[in-house]
Amino acid sequence: MALPYKGGGRFNPRFNRQPEPEHRINDRIRVPQVRLVGDNVTVGIYPADEARRIAREQELDLVEISPNADPPVCKVIDYKKFLYEKKRKEKDMKANAKQSEVKEIRFTPGTDDHDFNFKAKHAEGFLKDGNKVKAYVQFKGRAIMFKERGELVLLKFAERLAEFGIPESLPKLEGKRMQLMLTPKGAKKKPKEAAE
Repeated sequence: MALPYKGGGRFNPRFNRQPEPEHRINDRIRVPQVRLVGDNVTVGIYPADEARRIAREQELDLVEISPNADPPVCKVIDYKKFLYEKKRKEKDMKANAKQSEVKEIRFTPGTDDHDFNFKAKHAEGFLKDGNKVKAYVQFKGRAIMFKERGELVLLKFAERLAEFGIPESLPKLEGKRMQLMLTPKGAKKKPKEAAE
């Protein structure tokens, strides 16, 4: 009686390979000599075997931190603790680097005062939070004949938010949309934008 087929086939090393560590450590360091640094070690050039022995005596790892130096620089540290602290620092840096967004505010040529004030209040909040504001007037059908009204709406909007944001340029008409970008006050302008 034939046994059911259970997969098999040839062994594929790609699927069983361990991910390469970020740094070469301990026995993976295959150079004749290294420049040794770290706490509780005498800084200097040592044979790799001697450097590994020093790390083992301190119950720490020998980690290659600068492989392109001549000879490579290795540090005696607790590698797992080093990786943990490195990840934590990266996470903290990401959390502190607030992402600036572009918020859009849409008007029509006939936007009334109540709607205008409501939208300007929202834009004020966005600018205070450090986000850019892209205000635009959308022209539908024959409303394009009133592009001056659209420009007035955007200029009035920029004037209303002058305390919180700086226009990057004058309102521009692109297709059936006239737009104006406001940068929060205190944000640095690029030289190109400053020249406009």
